[in-house]
Amino acid sequence: MKLKKLLKWALITGAVIIIGSCAVTKNIEANIVQPLEASENYRDGKFHNATPKSKPSFGEMMYVLKRYITEKKIDPEPKNGLPIQQVTRAQLDALSDDELHLVKLGHSSILIKANGEYWLIDPVFADRASPFSFLGPKRFQPTPITIDELPPIDKVLISHNHYDHLDKAAIKKLIGKTKQFLVPMGVEGDLQKWGADKSQVTRFNWWQELKVGDTLFAFTPSQHFSGRGLGDGNTTLWGSWVIQTAGKSLYFSGDSGYFDGFKKIGEKYGPFDLTMIETGAYNEDWPDVHMFPKESVQAHIDLRGVTMLPIHNSTFDLSFHPWYEPLKRVTVEAEAQGVKLTTPIVGEVFTVDKASDGAWWEKYL
Repeated sequence: MKLKKLLKWALITGAVIIIGSCAVTKNIEANIVQPLEASENYRDGKFHNATPKSKPSFGEMMYVLKRYITEKKIDPEPKNGLPIQQVTRAQLDALSDDELHLVKLGHSSILIKANGEYWLIDPVFADRASPFSFLGPKRFQPTPITIDELPPIDKVLISHNHYDHLDKAAIKKLIGKTKQFLVPMGVEGDLQKWGADKSQVTRFNWWQELKVGDTLFAFTPSQHFSGRGLGDGNTTLWGSWVIQTAGKSLYFSGDSGYFDGFKKIGEKYGPFDLTMIETGAYNEDWPDVHMFPKESVQAHIDLRGVTMLPIHNSTFDLSFHPWYEPLKRVTVEAEAQGVKLTTPIVGEVFTVDKASDGAWWEKYL
């Protein structure tokens, strides 16, 4: 048990906090082969955050490790199965092409149908958020649809390369049915190693944009870190996504601590009809790389969002808080701030204008 907790701590939390800067908007079409060194936040072989942060001391890292080994958690996972709505290919194909539809697949994975196309954000279908099939945080419930059942995917968007956001097995299966992968700088190496053709993968620096018809994809900053092993920390970029299409504007946070970048993104691309904001896996021992629910709501306000979808919760046990706490706390804070939440169950199809606001988790406490 101690070994499992040790590996979980090392693989998931990382306990890494780094520094960096920002960049100006550039059209990705003019910078497809831009070298890593061209990024303003790439120095000495590593990417860095825009806001300087101090690295944790060895003692601080050992304290977190001790907590993972010795601390008893309260309700780290549901005692009973969580609600889910199965999604079929026929159901997806029957959705109208002139309205933007979304489906929460679990954790931070989102399926979008817009303009008759299907897009996936951070698709994770694995049973565990881990490099191992037998060890690491285990999924609370299955995904509402399998990769085989999905329709052809026009675009897959990746925020960063942590195991709960970049699923190797899922990517390998998606390669044959995906037209284009949009990834942070450096992540293209993994996808090509896993079988993606170079022409399938477009990599982004912060503030780079891709315009496809009437749709704009922009890769924007977040305050986080990257790494999938012991020696590759921060060698690939991390970030968030802006999507403007079909008369709607969406924001996807990826993983991030709270920082002034949210205001900058809101000023440049807002207001957003829907923000998908990380709300989970927070803790006082790593406040710079994950947000507390109060900060998640403030990020939504900074972004000039209309409706907020809390993501990054209720799927994997990645911190010390109860599985349901992020949703309870963000609901209280949203009410206090007058923020409109949408809280669909996994598999529920919803639109920006017809959001689901039921506190479904209350029945499973």
